[in-house]
Amino acid sequence: MEIVSIKGVVEVLTGLHIGGSDDIMKIGGIDNPVIKTSNGKPYIPGSSIKGKMRSLLEWKYGLVLTNGGKGKPFGSDRLDGLDDKKREKAEILIKLFGDSNASAEDKLKFGITRISVSDCYLISEQKNRELTEAKYENVIDRRSGTALSPRQSERVSAGAKFDFDIRIKVLDSDNENELTAMVREGLNLIKQDYLGGSGSRGYGRVKFDIAEDNNAATKNND
Repeated sequence: MEIVSIKGVVEVLTGLHIGGSDDIMKIGGIDNPVIKTSNGKPYIPGSSIKGKMRSLLEWKYGLVLTNGGKGKPFGSDRLDGLDDKKREKAEILIKLFGDSNASAEDKLKFGITRISVSDCYLISEQKNRELTEAKYENVIDRRSGTALSPRQSERVSAGAKFDFDIRIKVLDSDNENELTAMVREGLNLIKQDYLGGSGSRGYGRVKFDIAEDNNAATKNND
């Protein structure tokens, strides 16, 4: 087994909101803060990137069953219902992200989850800039045209940059190019869509600049 790293920079293009919590209620303060480190700096949880990648890839390859308006991902037990092309992509997805609902036989077939995504922290030279902004949000009553619940949401400001680091376990039986290509495709889908909440309002547009090493991912061998 070897571990492959895909590293680079994620840049915020429009205000990004990934919710956090505020233990202290302040009069006139932010109602909906972003997630922050213990020293008060915003960061992007690795789970947000990983989950968004998986969701978009599942939708792209038709691996979501729409049932009563709720998307339900296919598991490995649904592979037999896919055509050859979609099945091939689905198997790469299951290898990469795992399938907690897989049968014992399928877990043995696909093995361990290959991908891990680290939390993304601010690049050092970004720490002296305005990192967040407050934006007023309203829910409008369509009949009366009046605001129902105005509140302030905090967003990471456009232009903020964070390091990202994605690790992929490549087993002896794996095709490394297939796994890394799917990760890159997932990042590109996020770029085309959005990250975090309120994407339909224009939040969360980001871009990923992958650090290339002779056009190959960095390999970590112990």
